[in-house]
Amino acid sequence: MTLSEAFLWPGTKVCEKMGVDPEGEAGLLRWMVNTLVYLVVSLAFVWIFVV
Repeated sequence: MTLSEAFLWPGTKVCEKMGVDPEGEAGLLRWMVNTLVYLVVSLAFVWIFVV
């Protein structure tokens, strides 16, 4: 597994569960899921360690 595949893993798994090809037009769905996952992780990091 490459580093880019590791970063895209959450969105890829969601697309697979929905039965959608993450490499096709559903790439936007994968992008949205990854954005939400990493937003939550980043905000949690900021709230825990910075504030």
